[in-house]
Order: sequence, then structure tokens, then C-alpha cells
Amino acid sequence: MTLENKLGITDSVELAKVEEKISKKRAIELFESGYLNNLEHGTFKSLAEIHKYLFDQIYDFAGQIRTVNIAKGNFRFAPLMYLRASLENIEKMPQSTYDEIIEKYVEMNVAHPFREGNGRSTRIWLDLILKKELGKVVDWSRVDKEDYLSAMERSPVKTIEIKYILKQALTEKINDREIYMKGIDHSYYYEDYFTFKTSEL
Repeated sequence: MTLENKLGITDSVELAKVEEKISKKRAIELFESGYLNNLEHGTFKSLAEIHKYLFDQIYDFAGQIRTVNIAKGNFRFAPLMYLRASLENIEKMPQSTYDEIIEKYVEMNVAHPFREGNGRSTRIWLDLILKKELGKVVDWSRVDKEDYLSAMERSPVKTIEIKYILKQALTEKINDREIYMKGIDHSYYYEDYFTFKTSEL
């Protein structure tokens, strides 16, 4: 099943490549244009704006709350009937300490508000909160893929692991272009998108 897209692509392998290339280019622009810094951190609105910016050229649903239930492996994300209420609650969560910010991030991941592209958008959103609140961002190139994915899988029950893993990778180089670009490459790699490097686009 290939997701319906604006480009009329029906082959899922081809769509994955095109989606990676276009959205990574947009992720670069998001940083270089300064658009990212002007967003209100920690709101669902800002997450939707990031998502729309990345995927608008590919999907009609960019920036829109999903209209179907979704799961990944054995994990079911927030059921549609509770999704809007869940997003309102997440928005109200505090975000002034490291622990609060990661807890908010974990809840947003459980909500998984979009049809596709949740992880990639939400990691950018998380960094924006960390940057504005604590003057730090995650250097994602220092976060091992398997460690991250298994910690995220367990995070709805226990957040201690994901908090520990991400804390080890925090950096104060919040405006460093290379950290951001390597971070995008790594963030995409978690989701098995690794055909293009940001440095080649």
C-alpha cells in the first residue's frame, strides 16, 4: 500500500526515495531560513507547521491531524477518538525542566498525530523546545539507532531510559549547522531513510 501523494507515485520504494529527498531539502531550508526559530515552542501548532513545511510538496495531509488509527509493529498509537483531547492535554504539559520536556515529547510520540512523518517532525520539535527552554539540543548523531528505538518503545511505560540516552547526547551548540544537518540525517536513518545525505542536497 503506497500512501496517496501529490506526485502520483504508486511504487512505495520510489515514494520513499522521493519523500526522503524532498523533505530533507525542506529540513535544510527550515533551519537556514530561520523559520524554525520563529515558531512557538512546545505547541501542537508548531509541530503541525514543522510537519507541513517538511511534507507539503508530497502529501495533502501535511500538517493535518490524521483521520485513521495507526500502529507500528505491536504498538498502537493514540486512538482517533481521543486524539484531539490528547493533543490538548499535551499542549498544557509543563516544559521548563529537562525531564518535563522529554515527558512531553514521549506523550507527543504516543499521540502520533500525523498519517506519516511523525518521528522526523517531532524530533525537530523536541530540539526547538530544548533550545528555547534550556539552551541545548540533542546531537542525534551520538544517539544509537537501536538504543533509541527500543527506549522509545518502552517510553510510554518508563521514561527513564530515553531520558538517559538523550541526556548523554545534549550539546550547547544550538545554532551549529553541522550538528543540525547530521541530526537530520540520523533522524531519518532511525526510520530507514538513508539514500541521501543532507550534505549532498
